[in-house]
Amino acid sequence: MPLSVNPSNEAIHKLRRQAECGLAGEFFNQKASDWNNNGLDAWLDAWMISHTADIEANPYGFVGAFGRWAIGNPNWSCRDEGSEDDCDFNPCGNAVLNGKRNETRQAYYVMESVNRLHTYFNGLNQAFSSASIVAALTKDSWATTFYKDKDVKSVTALREVLNAVTAVVGAGAAFAGLGGPVTGAVAGAGAALFAGATGAISPLLGQHQDNTFQKSADLGGLLGSIVLKGMKTYINANNLLMRGENFQDTGDIRTYLKGGLFLDFPGIDKVAVIDNINAKLVGHAVNALWRSQKVFIIGGGACGDGQGIGEGPQDMAVCRDGKAWYLYWWEEPGGLILNKHKYGWTQKPLGWDKLGKGDYAGVTIADVINSSLDSYAAARYAYGPETAVARAQDALQNGWGNPGAAGASWEGTFTIPVCDVGWAVTGDIPDKNYILQPTGKDYRPHWCGPICSGDVQQTRDWIGATNMANFQSPRFACPNEPPY
Repeated sequence: MPLSVNPSNEAIHKLRRQAECGLAGEFFNQKASDWNNNGLDAWLDAWMISHTADIEANPYGFVGAFGRWAIGNPNWSCRDEGSEDDCDFNPCGNAVLNGKRNETRQAYYVMESVNRLHTYFNGLNQAFSSASIVAALTKDSWATTFYKDKDVKSVTALREVLNAVTAVVGAGAAFAGLGGPVTGAVAGAGAALFAGATGAISPLLGQHQDNTFQKSADLGGLLGSIVLKGMKTYINANNLLMRGENFQDTGDIRTYLKGGLFLDFPGIDKVAVIDNINAKLVGHAVNALWRSQKVFIIGGGACGDGQGIGEGPQDMAVCRDGKAWYLYWWEEPGGLILNKHKYGWTQKPLGWDKLGKGDYAGVTIADVINSSLDSYAAARYAYGPETAVARAQDALQNGWGNPGAAGASWEGTFTIPVCDVGWAVTGDIPDKNYILQPTGKDYRPHWCGPICSGDVQQTRDWIGATNMANFQSPRFACPNEPPY
């Protein structure tokens, strides 16, 4: 008597899905790996070549032609025109889809991926259309919070922060929504999203030629305006790709579907996208304001100090790889001062106490220091917008970092000049026990030699980057005139 065989739960579910939905039901619960395992990249290439005439004839281009072929719907458009259902499809019981037989799996996978790519772009656009990101950026206290001009001009350069927006918006599109490790399909599609984003936002920046702001509210208002205009370009991106056209020279829809990235894409976490990009934009704005002042990072000795090169402010410190790094601002007194304070003193940068809370919750002192250290490692004191774009692109393509996941700590968000004084622990330099100092009116560092890595030129470069060229305060009381 033969043994009875009880089918597994999965087998039962498969039979049930096929009974309810037809052949297409067998391919539900798909994974990105299913795309590659079934040769979808090559299959889609061949389909688009053999259906070129259909694509050109359909008013909705590729998606319309594919919808007609796969599910019998020539009006499947997946355009972003305010409709909630122009990309919906029901694979269950669709006679056309199930009638493809040997190509039902491929047709279903492409339909599902296109639908989820459309959802991705919609999610990004909705996230950046949110009033919250504009409200967070459009504040009337930027200058008074993070900036002090001793001549009370309230004028500072905007060009760097405007250029930085290019990389920020690109990172938002490519990484904030995708998240996760940057490998395989994510690398290919993410690189395309980044390149398309930076290309789309750049023309908008050219509309803002004024390099200064006279009223403190202008910086936030301008940032908010550019972000909203920039992210609306993704409506255009969606529509171009769905028609089968090239988006910003990054390729057509196949570039974005390649490797099955969107086959099982779960959707956009809009709150995370808003928080991530807002943190980057706030970071870039604060960086621009602080870079116009004498704000700097110095360190490189052991965490906890006690090595004979002074002691830094622990509440403005990061301990990284066993080394301590400190964030400072050299404050200069206003008016005529005849006492010891005439040379200024080391202080905490303006607005430091606002970071990590309220509108600035996404940016911390640790972000400022860590981002600046990585910027310094990558390009010393020349980390500009071009570097930011190139490095983000390289990180994505080669899988060594995810700018979206890193938030404000990503390199280039902050470029506060860094000086490594760790060499002085064993090196010979006058008054080296005053290189690091706490903050407050009673403290003024002495830099009586080439403090940055023991190198005269590097010290000069750092002094210049910190806006302290020809600044006498750190030289005062040195036994000899420092060579920098």
